[in-house]
Amino acid sequence: MKSLLYLPFWFFKAKFLKIKKPLQTVLFISDQCNLKCKHCSIYQLSNPNIKAYEQIKEELEYSYRLGSRFVDFEGGEPTLWRDGDKDLNSLIRLSKKTGFYSATITTNAQTPFAGSEADSIWVSLDGLGAYHDEIRGKGAFDRLVKNIATASHPHLSVNMTINSQNYVSVDETIEFAKNNPHIKSISLNFHTPFKGTESLFLEWEKRSEVIDLIIKKKKAGYPIMNSVSGLKLMKNNSFYPECWVTNFIMSDGTRLAECQGKAAGICDHCGFSMAGEMNSVFNLKPDTILAGMKLRAPEKIST
Repeated sequence: MKSLLYLPFWFFKAKFLKIKKPLQTVLFISDQCNLKCKHCSIYQLSNPNIKAYEQIKEELEYSYRLGSRFVDFEGGEPTLWRDGDKDLNSLIRLSKKTGFYSATITTNAQTPFAGSEADSIWVSLDGLGAYHDEIRGKGAFDRLVKNIATASHPHLSVNMTINSQNYVSVDETIEFAKNNPHIKSISLNFHTPFKGTESLFLEWEKRSEVIDLIIKKKKAGYPIMNSVSGLKLMKNNSFYPECWVTNFIMSDGTRLAECQGKAAGICDHCGFSMAGEMNSVFNLKPDTILAGMKLRAPEKIST
């Protein structure tokens, strides 16, 4: 209920009073990982950054003071994080104690995560079977399916990052999300070409075709988190980004007021669907506003 009350006031101040305070924090708690994905520019196999509990506590307090009220714990692989007897659930409890309304984790689902206290869980799924394994490693898809089934979490969704290798699997991946009883919804993004991953960028004409397919599925009632308005904007990225809505704290402690893509100079090739979604919100698109409410207050908004 607090989040439902907070969201309209935040929006009013941002839209009409031009008060720009972040709504969400993406907090990278380490760059330790158990996979070596083709698209990733974050992980470190040797000497990874692993933050201490007290450092994360200070970063949560900092983000809360900025105005953020939703936090997403990411890595690396966040479920691997430990500091003495503290684990990822300890951080979720800490975020609530700090004042955050909800805490989300994004995981590759390669190790069991049953018992997670996160309000919602996003599992990275990059196509079915061989398509997923081609990007993340042999056996990754089967482990993901098994761990999703045993998680028993009421708000577990999947996120697909579409690239030049897996775009032909989008249709079947959406079907999989709909028919899997353990998955609530699917979010679809496109690969953003950070340095060293440029070959995975999906050219614009093909991206437009894939977006038309996603919109068709969305209108047919498939559980796609993206809004139609937001998807249309992602066809050519010809819109003003509102990336200040999320602040980022990297695994090395670097604090960013906007997505790291800005510093990398690749905003024109951005594939993060949230960019289109936030522009649509500020242009008062009803379908995007509803999608955002479902994302931020899933218990209160009927799907």
